[in-house]
Amino acid sequence: MDYLPLFLDIRNQQCLVVGGGEVALRKVRLLYSAGAVVRVVSPLIHKDIETLLANADHQLYARTYQPEDMDDVKLVIAATSDGELNLKVSQHARQKNLFVNVVDDGQVGNAIMPSIVDRSPVITAFSTGGKAPVMARHMRQTLEGILPANYGNLAEMAGRFRHRVISEVKDINRRRQFWEDALQSIASEKALRGDLEGAERLLEQLLYDMSDEMVGEVYLIGAGPGDPELLTFKALRLMQQADVVLYDNLVSKEIVDLCRRDADLIYVGKRCSNHTFTQEEINSMMVDFAKVGKRVARLKGGDPFIFGRGGEELETLAEANIPFQIVPGITAASGCASYAGIPLTHRDYAQSAQFITGHCKFDADEIDWDKMKDPRQTLVFYMGINNLDKICNMLIKFGTEPERPVAIVYKGTTAYQRVFTGTVDTIADIAKEHKVKPPSLIIIGNVVKLKDKLEWFNPVSDSALHEPCHC
Repeated sequence: MDYLPLFLDIRNQQCLVVGGGEVALRKVRLLYSAGAVVRVVSPLIHKDIETLLANADHQLYARTYQPEDMDDVKLVIAATSDGELNLKVSQHARQKNLFVNVVDDGQVGNAIMPSIVDRSPVITAFSTGGKAPVMARHMRQTLEGILPANYGNLAEMAGRFRHRVISEVKDINRRRQFWEDALQSIASEKALRGDLEGAERLLEQLLYDMSDEMVGEVYLIGAGPGDPELLTFKALRLMQQADVVLYDNLVSKEIVDLCRRDADLIYVGKRCSNHTFTQEEINSMMVDFAKVGKRVARLKGGDPFIFGRGGEELETLAEANIPFQIVPGITAASGCASYAGIPLTHRDYAQSAQFITGHCKFDADEIDWDKMKDPRQTLVFYMGINNLDKICNMLIKFGTEPERPVAIVYKGTTAYQRVFTGTVDTIADIAKEHKVKPPSLIIIGNVVKLKDKLEWFNPVSDSALHEPCHC
């Protein structure tokens, strides 16, 4: 993080603006709206600045900048068209340990003036670190359309109820749940429409109806194959609500970072013959946390109902009478194949697709290999890279053509994605040559022939050399 986001209370605080043109005017308006006492120094001062700061508390000096102008100020803004002067102002401010923003040259100062969406008391501010101001303005336009004009009313109402809720609802988790329910209720809609009396009546009723019984809930969430942008809106919302997050090895760090910052993050990843927690322990943790009123997000790579043992976990919750929600995710077969440019079905190549487990406890006798020889279908093996030799040998033994195309997608949809291609007869040697390891998905079928034509995703070529430790 290049800059620490911070909201400053500058009411009645002296702030210096060096410059008096259009750019300075924009900064003066921001300072004025935040209640600052503004000192402007410039040989020429825009008439709108003079009008805005006509109050005697503010100071206008129609002259060149002097170092003494920084006396008793809390914040400095250099907003002139003279680069050398802006640099000089910045140097003086730094010598006095003051924060200084240099307009249109963020690297010279030590503070960035962000783009702002004002729904006071709700304020959203964001920055590109001075690197792309137009992008920041575009983000602001987007958020202006998303955040309702009366969003501040909702915050004001919540502020009036805050101390009462604290006094009547002693448990912090129940208080958080009250507010999240309230902010998604009809009361919220009424506040946004301006009906504050109606909204407060509904909040009163919601507070009155709260049960003393503390029962949490479990969210079984499919986190997809790795790219955070493949998460669903519902998954992201519940991840932000959860008090506890239990996440697997296949859930990327970028996705875990999207969870609520003060949630308890517990890594329960399972690799072949190396389990942080057993499945039974994970099941017990979900039940135990929910019984004390926690909302638990169980984050699983891909889709929890496709080789994710989601059904087994929900059986435990159902037996314990724990409420739960299920959020489907993009399964690895769909996500990795798409990012590799390999359609799982295609009118000219494959009319069906079959998903098969190739887990490290893989038992060849339990799989109907004879049905896999049909060239009109696509085979997708999950968790099979450590058994690739065995898979290929069994396929050939039961009639699959040795020349049938095969692709291995390593860490699909992420910046570390790599795709290796060959045939049923050659792919095992190719995988050994390149030291391919889990997580990797194996796609077998004539659709692999389309890869070179449809490939579109180009991750950084050497990124796999610098992969971070997941946990």
